[in-house]
Amino acid sequence: MPKLTIQDKTFINSIGMQFVRIEPGTFMMGSEQAHLADTLIAGKEYLRDGDWDEQPIHQVTLSTPFYVGIFQVTNAQYEEFQDDHSELRGKLGFSQSDDEAVVFVDWHDATRFCEWLSEKEGLPYRLPTEAEWEYVCRAGTTTHYHTGDTLPDEFHKNVGESWYPDAGRSQGAEEIVPLHVGKTAPNAWGVYDMHGNVEEWCRDWYGPYKSEPQVDPVGREEGLYRVTRGGSHSTLLCYLRSANRMGAVPEDKHWYIGFRVVCGGMPETSTFLPARKVALWGRGVKQVTETQQSVPTTVPSFAEPIPFVRIPKGSNGPLYSAHNHVPAIVECPNGDMFAAWYSCVTERGRELTLAASRLRCGASEWEVAEPFWGPPDRNNHATSLWRNEKGRIYHFNGLSAAATWGPLALVMRYSDDNCATWSKPRFISPEHRLRHMPIASVFRRQNGSILLACDAVTGGNGGTAIWLSDDDGETWYDPGAGQPIPEFAAGKSGGWIAGIHAAVVELSDGRLLAYGRGDTIDGRMPKSVSEDGGKTWHYSASEFPVVSGGQRCVFLRLQEGPIFLASFTGSRKTPETMPIVDASGNERLVTGLFGALSYDDGKTWSHIRLVSDDGPDREIETMDGRPFTMGLNSAEPGGYLAVCQGQNGIIHLISSKQHYRFNYAWLKVPPPSEVRK
Repeated sequence: MPKLTIQDKTFINSIGMQFVRIEPGTFMMGSEQAHLADTLIAGKEYLRDGDWDEQPIHQVTLSTPFYVGIFQVTNAQYEEFQDDHSELRGKLGFSQSDDEAVVFVDWHDATRFCEWLSEKEGLPYRLPTEAEWEYVCRAGTTTHYHTGDTLPDEFHKNVGESWYPDAGRSQGAEEIVPLHVGKTAPNAWGVYDMHGNVEEWCRDWYGPYKSEPQVDPVGREEGLYRVTRGGSHSTLLCYLRSANRMGAVPEDKHWYIGFRVVCGGMPETSTFLPARKVALWGRGVKQVTETQQSVPTTVPSFAEPIPFVRIPKGSNGPLYSAHNHVPAIVECPNGDMFAAWYSCVTERGRELTLAASRLRCGASEWEVAEPFWGPPDRNNHATSLWRNEKGRIYHFNGLSAAATWGPLALVMRYSDDNCATWSKPRFISPEHRLRHMPIASVFRRQNGSILLACDAVTGGNGGTAIWLSDDDGETWYDPGAGQPIPEFAAGKSGGWIAGIHAAVVELSDGRLLAYGRGDTIDGRMPKSVSEDGGKTWHYSASEFPVVSGGQRCVFLRLQEGPIFLASFTGSRKTPETMPIVDASGNERLVTGLFGALSYDDGKTWSHIRLVSDDGPDREIETMDGRPFTMGLNSAEPGGYLAVCQGQNGIIHLISSKQHYRFNYAWLKVPPPSEVRK
């Protein structure tokens, strides 16, 4: 191989990788944010120019020349380093040929390749910094793409928000596109595939920009996600812009991400930016054990509902006022309440991220929400929180490969300091596929295992899977995996729960009971019972109305012994009525959110009442600011419910907007009669 000198314009290394010299220079990094459309028609482009994390635009100077690979690293080149990667060629149909971009490589794989190549050739190979990447991509341009403000058709590969490989929603093999490198026009500096094909790992930890001019920036000194750039196939075009920033958990690998290599030492002027500021929910958290104000268990208590979703109107990133949904809640050992949920413009979009807020012990309102979790431009669907007996709080989340909740991996984190700080994310199940969308139904079973419920499908019917851990969260397995697809009908059995978003509870004899949404049986909400730890389930009709779009029920085994159920009387869009027995012993019809108790492991349900103060009709907000009437005969019509019980016995039930607080004694009191004096 010819010796690399400062005068060389191009060179080819020992494994055939071609490089071009990039001269030092100064450019403006980032872009202005445009107004994101309030709504997005499925499959259409966002009406925007820039994203929130591309601001502020700032001057960047790169002081030292370097060489960049004119192509993304190919299968043939990567397999010079790791020959067994050939076994992953064609996984899910992608990247089979020698000259296609290598995929199914994580950040550590890409970094080790650079280290191997450096040792092999005695040259300083590495991943590009984020600033180097954008500088090369722009190649002197200031437009959205190096081709101008539009991207020619030759760069378009399955443009849209892909559900692949979900057979129920994707187009299947039609969505598998070739990833050959160098098939589109290069930019002005001779570099190919900077817009699309596959995303590319960068050296930097992801973090916010600063406005001051910078010389040789290398990102944040620490973080949760490594930057990826360039966008990919099966993605909306706005994510392929020169300024767009993405990120991923360093251990994540799938068919969207590959990498490109640069050759050149790190400039001596390089400096890290400090770690980003601590979110409001993590600041000043007391570590002493406290409890919320005690209420005698014999005295009925129902507090005024308060909103836990507090995001300023018009917010357009990093959190969004447009749509906030699918929450989880937990009480911290110090007495604080902690909630997390997703925030987005559209549920299938890449912008969907996680928000969190804290209700401090003794406070009367939740704090303003701030970001909690979410690799940028990667759909994070959805979340669950659970506290074990020692005070450790677990966070479970689905992590999409791109947009939609079809290709999810399953990740877990934990906190040992009252949700002030969290461990690095760890994959429970790293493959991006179905059966990985957490539901707010997690508990410790009598045999010591932890149970986590996850949707088995992406649609409104098809059921719920469970994941189990027998070693306190270290390893997990899906007991229903591989079982035949069930037929959800009374008297039938199958390998998973009937209905999505299922609420699950353990019965006193160790059996599992679940109610779900969809897969309706005899016009009622489906009931599933497992006698073998979730391997198989037996189906029948429950006594309760079905839940539908925008609704999710919950179960909780109360400290006092009975099982608590919260659900809805009918559809959110077309509310139905349900009879309850009031204090006079008469039946009357009510509508909306209700609670019920079972003292015989779900065979019968008693003390059924609305989750309402039973007062005069008044207007309160439900999800996304829509009003509803709470009163004697009506309660919240919809929302994804989550529940926990505090150390003082108070039951904390949240919908997608409101936080309800009541105790067991209140649940047992019959609701007042229609006629009040």
